[in-house]
This record gives sequence, structure tokens and C-alpha cells, in this order.
Amino acid sequence: MTMTTVIHKTGLGLSVAGAALAIIGALIQSAALWQPGLVMFTAGFAAGAGYWPGLRSYQFTLWIIAGFVAAMTWSTDLIVWGGFNITHKWIVFLVIQATMFSMGTKLTIQDFIDVAKMPWAVFIGTFCHFVIMPLLGLSITLIFDFPPEVAVGILLIGACPSGLSSTVMVYIANANLALAVSIAAVSTLAATVMTPLWVNLLAGSMIDIQLTAMVMDVVKIVLIPIGAAILHDYLKTYAGVRGRRVVQMLAGIGALWLLYMIAGGWDALFDHASAEAQMYAVVLNFVAGGLVWALFYNWLYGRVAGVKKVMPTISMMGIIFFTTTAAAAGRDNLVQVGFLLCFAMLMHNLGGFLIGYLMSRWIFRMDVQSARTVAFEVGLQNGGMASGLAAAMGKLATVGLASAVMTPLGNVSGSLLANYWRKKDARQAQAAAAKDPVQPACENLSKG
Repeated sequence: MTMTTVIHKTGLGLSVAGAALAIIGALIQSAALWQPGLVMFTAGFAAGAGYWPGLRSYQFTLWIIAGFVAAMTWSTDLIVWGGFNITHKWIVFLVIQATMFSMGTKLTIQDFIDVAKMPWAVFIGTFCHFVIMPLLGLSITLIFDFPPEVAVGILLIGACPSGLSSTVMVYIANANLALAVSIAAVSTLAATVMTPLWVNLLAGSMIDIQLTAMVMDVVKIVLIPIGAAILHDYLKTYAGVRGRRVVQMLAGIGALWLLYMIAGGWDALFDHASAEAQMYAVVLNFVAGGLVWALFYNWLYGRVAGVKKVMPTISMMGIIFFTTTAAAAGRDNLVQVGFLLCFAMLMHNLGGFLIGYLMSRWIFRMDVQSARTVAFEVGLQNGGMASGLAAAMGKLATVGLASAVMTPLGNVSGSLLANYWRKKDARQAQAAAAKDPVQPACENLSKG
């Protein structure tokens, strides 16, 4: 019996025990029983669902649901450990950077080169993404009477690029994976400008938006970790001796700069500087850190065989972290607008799928697989980035609510849609083979 099988069976056992505990606690009205039972059930089922091949593609979604259930069940106890709040701005920044870097390791310089091979399709996907979702979010805020900061959260998630989950769904659906990666790469870089601009344009009248500060936050949260991952790819794939030495020199300068900052350089240079100068200095520190980390990860990559396989797991753990902490921090607000916000975000998500597919298929005349890809890239947003920006604003409990709701809903609906399209294609292939059994046989002979 493999370790994976043991984990799956243990998870299913915990799930059964949790379900029994939750039922007993509900019958005797004991929160001390049904609350841990409910969390055990959802977490155990998420861990054990992989035992059945048909549910393996849903495991990421089930873990997000488990995190959301835990957040709504325990709230403050989940994010405050010994008086320390794990949603502190700098913890969120470190987690989001780790998440974005691990996402970035799935991108390569070749992906950006490949954009030139299908520029029109990538443009359509990116255009639809940054037009449909922000305007759809604005429509939803006009229809529903949400508190201003919750409405800003809807506009924020609508203005974010596509994330890891969209590419996962494209893979499950057997759609155009190369196009998905290209759209994700371009939309992520474009978000450095597009996300702050859309938020400032649509939400500037609701709360005070510092445009420059938000641009710098996006640079720290998205551009620097993604850039570090691309720099690693350059070192791994393209850099010669001279190129590697240049990167090593820059990383060395960055390391010395950071040591100087730690040793008192910040106080000496920036303690009495203007707030704007301090903001740019922080970005410079992040750039230095990105250079050092890219070089270190490249060194680690060449010596630890399994490090590449760990990166997708870190991405998923980061998304689960943001969903859970945002929901826990904003639980009281979510209870007040919960059903309405869930309905609104489901409209946002499904509307993105539908409009993205119809625009790309009917207006831009893309093939079916590419249109499905655009649908996922439009309808599924980078919830981790939205949560990180909400935390940077100091409003995770309000502005971060929309992303906390959108992430599990989007993953559930995306998983269902991806598996539906996958099974539909399989049925059509079987029907075609049944009608013309000679053709597949000929193809097999030609391959042999």
C-alpha cells in the first residue's frame, strides 16, 4: 500500500468520524461536537477524495471548501494564535509572494515568445478578461446594495488577472493549454497597470484609493515574484557564463543592500524621508530580495530533484490560506451579506464564463477549444492577489470578502464545467468511433 493510498484512506476515515460527530452534535445541539465534526468531515473528505479517480480533479476545490468551512466555524480562533494575528500585512505579503512565485515557475520565457505565434487569440483573451469582469463587477455593485468596502472588493476581484485555477481547469477540460498559459502570462503582467487603473476608475468614489501606492503594491505582489521566477528560467535555460555572472553580481549587490538595510541603513537613509520616498525604497528592497531569491532558487533547483514538484502545491496552499483567512477575518461582515454576496459572486463568475465563451466564439470566431479556454481565463480571477491587495489596504475583513467568496465558488463551478466539457468530448469521441470504427483502426495501423 502506497503512502498516497494510506493518506486517502485515513482522510476518508476522518471524514466518516467527523460526519458522525457533526450529526450527533446537531441532534443534541452541542456546538462543541458539531463544529469540529463538520471541519473534520470536510477536511477529511478533501484529503481522501483522491482515493476515487473520478474525484481527483476536484481535490483542490474540496480543500478550498474545507478552509472556508473552518473559517466560518471558528473565525477568530483560526487566525489569532497566542494573541498574534496571522493576517498581519507582512505575513500576507510573504505568503502572496510565495504563491505568486510558485505560480510564476509554471511560466517560462518561451511562453512569452509563444505569444507571438497566436497574438490575436492572446489579445482576445486578455481584452475580454480586463473588459468583461470589471464591467460585470460594476453592474453587480449597481444592482445590489452592498456596503461600500464590500462593493470595492467585487470591483477589485473583477480587475485582477486570471490565476492558477483557470489554467488547472483548462487542463482538466482538455482545452487549449498553450493559449491559457499565454493569456495568464500576459494578463498577469498587464495587471500591474490595469488592476490599479480599473479599481481607481470604478471604486475611487467609494473609498480613498491611492493609485500610486496600489501600483507599487501590485509590483511587490505580482511583478517582482513573477520576475524572479522568469529570471530563474533565464538562468536555467538561456544564460551563458557571462549572463550568469551578471545575475550573480546583481544578486550580490542586492544581498549587500539588504544587509545594510537590516544593519541600520533604513534609519540612516529613509527614517526622515517622505512617505513617497519610503514607498519606493520598500519596492527597491523587494527588488533586491527578488534577485537574491531567484539565484538561490536556481541553485536549489539544480540540487534538489523534487523542488519543482513542490511549487504547484505551494500555489494551492497559498490560495487556500487566503480564502480561509479572508473569510475568517470578515466572518461577521459575511454573515450580514452572506447569501446576497454569494449569489452576486456566482453571477459574476458564471457571467464571466458565459460572456467570455460567447464573445470569443461568436464575435471573434475562435475554435471551440480556444473559446473554452477564454471562458476559464475570463471567469476565474486571481483571488490570492485580490486578498493580498485588500490586506495591503488594511481592509481584508471587508474588501477581501468578495475574493474569499469568489474563490471557492469559482473553483466549484469551474471544476463542474471543466469535467462536463471533458466528458462531453469523450462521449462525442466514442460516438464518432462507433459510427466509423474503420477510421480509428486505420489510424492505429498507421501509427504502428
